[in-house]
Amino acid sequence: MSSKKSKTIIRIVLAVGTITSLFFVPWIILKAWLMPLPDTVQEQVNSATDLGFDGIIVYVDQKGKEPGFYAAGYKNREHKTPADPHSLFKIASVSKLYHAVAIAKLVRDKKLSLDKSLANYLPELKGRIENAEEITLRMLVQHRSGIPNYTDTYMYWAAPKETAGENLALVLDLPANFEPGTDYEYSNTNYLLLDRIIARVLGYQTFEYIQDEILNRLHLKNTYGSIHDVDLDDVMSGYYVGYEGDLKTDDIGVMLATAEDLGKFIRALNDGSVFKDEKEQEIYSSIYRYDHTGLIPGYQTIAKYHKDINAVVIQFTNTVDFEGYNWSLHEIIYNRIIKILRKRMDS
Repeated sequence: MSSKKSKTIIRIVLAVGTITSLFFVPWIILKAWLMPLPDTVQEQVNSATDLGFDGIIVYVDQKGKEPGFYAAGYKNREHKTPADPHSLFKIASVSKLYHAVAIAKLVRDKKLSLDKSLANYLPELKGRIENAEEITLRMLVQHRSGIPNYTDTYMYWAAPKETAGENLALVLDLPANFEPGTDYEYSNTNYLLLDRIIARVLGYQTFEYIQDEILNRLHLKNTYGSIHDVDLDDVMSGYYVGYEGDLKTDDIGVMLATAEDLGKFIRALNDGSVFKDEKEQEIYSSIYRYDHTGLIPGYQTIAKYHKDINAVVIQFTNTVDFEGYNWSLHEIIYNRIIKILRKRMDS
């Protein structure tokens, strides 16, 4: 077959595949993709309510400009309370960045070693977690331990556990998903164990260390370790499609922060000012990443620094669905905001 004929066939197959795939893409996602790009961030934020989100918050910290605060929809839909860009929000897995920084600091101070094993720090787990003697602290930080993820256990989110002990019990005595260090698999169990190791070494709670060594150094006053530490009226409500209740009162052990506080932390993480010295930053760079996303029922977060426009952009949305369409929409909105900021830089 000639090269020309081969290319023609490939084009036909791709065209048919593209047309076919359109029938399987939810129209709401196509709508989000195809809408003309607005001129302003606020216009893009406003569009979120037409895409099924009850509320949205966006914070933009672009070097040389005043921080931008944007919101649309509801902070609380039952009371029709408008979304407030200064509300507290459950940041879910974004908290792993704070824990990874804490690990780097403790390694720098020689209170922890990245090469010591899980069994060394938590000997009671020997025989209860497979390969506990081979899993290193570094593997836990980097999700290379092979330990099953407790949030992946059957129907976990139908009735989330409220304590770390209950969560850990879900994976004790289960076989490893892979041999330590041979693969990557995101597992919340890794950070549950890191939290326990930090507390064991320090003799006090991990968040207290995060507050002393990270938050206070950066003058961040609106970041908290638990819903028990805040006024619930300050927290943005969270919703799950098909469930009418407000999820903000659920105690599932996650940190809360305002978009501004989270944005300042992401800026400090990326410019290095969260670290005491270059050695500490080198340790961090060797073990973890500089941005993160978070997703739990009712709460979606994207927290990233964009070097090309020297901007930190934080986005919170408070409506989650089972199919994951809202996460896709969440990402589309975020990426369009970045396009608007880039376009503004070029003009």
